[in-house]
Amino acid sequence: MTFRPLEKHRIKSIGWLRAAVLGANDGIVSTASLVVGVASAHVSHGNILLTGVAGLVSGAMSMASGEYVSVSSQADTEQAALAEETVELKADTQGEHQELTAIYMHRGLDYPLAKQVADKLMAHDALGAHARDELGISELSIAHPLQAALASACSFSVGAALPLAVTAFVPETWLIGSVVSVALVSLAILGGLAASAGAAKIFPSVLRVTLWSALALAVTSIVGTLFGAV
Repeated sequence: MTFRPLEKHRIKSIGWLRAAVLGANDGIVSTASLVVGVASAHVSHGNILLTGVAGLVSGAMSMASGEYVSVSSQADTEQAALAEETVELKADTQGEHQELTAIYMHRGLDYPLAKQVADKLMAHDALGAHARDELGISELSIAHPLQAALASACSFSVGAALPLAVTAFVPETWLIGSVVSVALVSLAILGGLAASAGAAKIFPSVLRVTLWSALALAVTSIVGTLFGAV
């Protein structure tokens, strides 16, 4: 019998895609907002640029450490659950078999077929079957802390570099308008690429990220103006 080859689904990339999109989006929004807020306070161009560089470095480190701690906690929880399941499989194999059978019956299989499926899967990889069907842990969802941390830091730096480059090369007179324009266009493109990579609808993603980012830029500009006036 000829078997159809396994399909490749885009959801397999959701782990790194989430971290990369979040990092780049945060890099653009936070750095652009920081630059716009400080520029609205009418400080010198050199101080604005220094603030942007400091925001890039601190933001990248914050993203990396935060993502690493968060995903490490998830990984620890997964490992603890797998260790507990391993003990349960050794202590009560029959009970775990019945539990797996009940799961398949709950999903729509009749008892003979559910029992047969549980027999086959537990004979092949008992822990893997329980991890996937009882605990919801699979290769697609398993946590990778270092990968997530590096993706977040790198993507944040790339995103933050865009408004920072505008700050470095655009005259102070045109600085705020240029930073806002580049940030919003970049964010719209990023939202569209993220939606396309995940096979989702592009327009809602672009609209969502653009509106919320514009709000963030407006708020920081108002705050900067108020402090500059003081």
